Amino acid sequence: MYTIFQRAEIAEPTLFSPSDTTQKIENFPEICVSTFSETIIQKFSSLDGVEQIAQLCSANGVLPVYKINYKNKEIAFYRSMVGAPACAACFEEIIAMGAEKFVLFGSCGVLDDDKVKDHIIIPVSAVRDEGTSYHYIAPSAEIEADTRSVQILEHVLTACGYSCVKGKTWTSDAIYRETRSAISERRAEGCIAVEMECASMLAVAKYRQIPFIQFLYGADSLSSDTWEIRDLALHGLTNAEKYMLLAFECGLALSN
Repeated sequence: MYTIFQRAEIAEPTLFSPSDTTQKIENFPEICVSTFSETIIQKFSSLDGVEQIAQLCSANGVLPVYKINYKNKEIAFYRSMVGAPACAACFEEIIAMGAEKFVLFGSCGVLDDDKVKDHIIIPVSAVRDEGTSYHYIAPSAEIEADTRSVQILEHVLTACGYSCVKGKTWTSDAIYRETRSAISERRAEGCIAVEMECASMLAVAKYRQIPFIQFLYGADSLSSDTWEIRDLALHGLTNAEKYMLLAFECGLALSN
């Protein structure tokens, strides 16, 4: 029996597509930004002039999609769901609504303190230790980020005065199965961070041919033999709200 992990090609067509479940919205913003923090989304959705333009519906409930005017450009934003399958499904439906460019940011576990300390992380590739990406592109150990997107992100961060580090991230499906042996292996392979969505989001973006940027900031640390909860105690929110503006800037840069 062959599973999706052994198949050399991605079969087509699908039985149904996002456009069968999600209505295209007239004048939906070209740029869409998302993060995982409900607090950040609540703060920005409460700003003057922000309006709800759509919603993502599932058995978990409703996720509002908002529109903000940033530097005379309309940008959509919403809260992504944690974990590759749910995050990717929302991404698919946002594309079906009309988004053409996408920026995602969130916290991650740090695997290399020396490299990551006080830097924003630019993922240049992701280890595919999850399942969702294999339904979009053929099996491989890693998936690379788009070179142009990496360059744009690096330029925006530098222009805005933020230090950054480029490196490989490890996308895992099981937060409570990040074993000591797996952490050691991934660190030896050059991974500087661990998260749960990047590989799958890169795969969806590649499959749908959507310009995509993702950046990460460190929360907890898995860089030593002892787990350090750090910023995770505050749900990764320390100074994180300013990253929303960085994401808006990335969206504008994607459009240039």
